[in-house]
Amino acid sequence: MTATAERKGFMPGCSLPSYTPDGVKKTMEYLKTVYPDLGGVQKCCGKGTKALGQEEKFKERFAGLQQDMDDIEIDTVIVACQNCYKTINETSETTKAESLWTLLPKIGIPEELRGKAKDSDVVFGIHDSCSTRYEKEIQDGIRWVLQELGYRVEESEHSRENARCCGFGGMIVPANPDLATRVMQRRADDFTTDHVVVYCAACRASMMKVGKKAFHILDLLWGPVVHSDMDAPEDVLSKPAGSWINRYKSKRIVKQVVKS
Repeated sequence: MTATAERKGFMPGCSLPSYTPDGVKKTMEYLKTVYPDLGGVQKCCGKGTKALGQEEKFKERFAGLQQDMDDIEIDTVIVACQNCYKTINETSETTKAESLWTLLPKIGIPEELRGKAKDSDVVFGIHDSCSTRYEKEIQDGIRWVLQELGYRVEESEHSRENARCCGFGGMIVPANPDLATRVMQRRADDFTTDHVVVYCAACRASMMKVGKKAFHILDLLWGPVVHSDMDAPEDVLSKPAGSWINRYKSKRIVKQVVKS
């Protein structure tokens, strides 16, 4: 009997499609060159509900996500969100989550992007997501991508296993916005450079709020080379209407790329 090939899908999460539909599109288009039968799903994993202690609501929401993944018959879902990575792997009994940031070192990045930033005058600090504080392979993957692109980086004391929260996690922003801002500022003060690279769109919004020029790593991968005189992309996540419009655009993009 011939073994059935593993089918992969891509799930951008909540904050990433709210921030950059174009980043979602280009990432999916590239993944589809590697996995021609790539599936796609855009839905919340329910992490926020779980963080609020609403266990029954979380189970209900995750069941909806699981049904969507089952409907498109994927075995492994590639995720760009660290919370999705942990939530799916801790909850699903049938679907495995694979981080985009550990996958890219295995499949490579497009040849034309390698070394594109070798002449950039920017030094990036790296903000590691606290939800993957002990996920060394994910952290290594981010640094691999930056090295492949040619960007210079500096490590802070509070990185990798010592990573500090950006101030957005645990639903702290709506619960205690003043404390959230203080946590954001504390994290920003860890960096000696004005430029910070993140791999979570919510983390980027936090760093932007306290004055850092923060870029999502997909901005660096698919966007123009960053130089010191450039502004960071707009903080769309602070504008609910814009975020929801972007999420709608991203959902259409996911469907379009899957069908292409």
